[in-house]
Amino acid sequence: MAPPTGKRVKGVQIFRPFVYGTTAKPFDEKTNPKPPGVPEDHTHSWTVFVKGIDDVDITYWLRRVQFKLHESIPNHVRMMEGEKGKPFQLSETGWGEFEIAIKLYYVPESSEKPQTLYHHLRLHPFGRTDEEKEAMRLNGSQVISWSYEEQIFNEPYEPFHEILTSGAVPPSAAAGGGGGGGGGGGGPKQKDRDVTRRSEGGVLERSAMIPLANRPGQPFSRETEQLEIKKLKEALVKVEELTRKTRDEMERKEKRLRDLKAGAAKA
Repeated sequence: MAPPTGKRVKGVQIFRPFVYGTTAKPFDEKTNPKPPGVPEDHTHSWTVFVKGIDDVDITYWLRRVQFKLHESIPNHVRMMEGEKGKPFQLSETGWGEFEIAIKLYYVPESSEKPQTLYHHLRLHPFGRTDEEKEAMRLNGSQVISWSYEEQIFNEPYEPFHEILTSGAVPPSAAAGGGGGGGGGGGGPKQKDRDVTRRSEGGVLERSAMIPLANRPGQPFSRETEQLEIKKLKEALVKVEELTRKTRDEMERKEKRLRDLKAGAAKA
């Protein structure tokens, strides 16, 4: 962590969405043959990663990621340096599930301490919902265990605040080295490209956007958010109905108990 430079920008909170997790696939002679040299008892290949939502670049705020694997794996602590436009990820093979510690190291300008996430490597769909099992079938037997997260920076230091707010640009422009300037200006042509990119449902680099709709390989979107909200509302209706029925049943039983007590008193 670099020593703080400048002052903190008071009253400001900036967040950036990202995804982390694992993707695993059983070895199969046709679709996923076991590479030479892989131990006989290894049943799956798998990948653990940290990446931007919609695969946008996040190396402007995340410098490196440390993955701490099970101690039985050779070189079980791996440090992955950020490469612009690429996810932080590593691939391995194995037979068992375990918890992976994922430590995030931020860029020096942030002066922020590293933070640790924990993720359970999942190789099997057992115990999952029918919906998740169907998704696995459609994904070619892959076991996908991904989590959506938002990195929050509270009152960032001035140099880091400048980096975070230096302007949202389309991924193509960012890949070509564009999009640096102070307010994200760039003139009418730049703005037209921004509007076009967003209208396609994607997101802009260096922004807090998430996709408008689900696409293959991109399960987190405004569409997903709305579906989850709908499920929660439907569940709330069911809970309220169950609560009403339980309350009515209790009132009937209490009335019955009062009637029995009254009858006993008269007797």
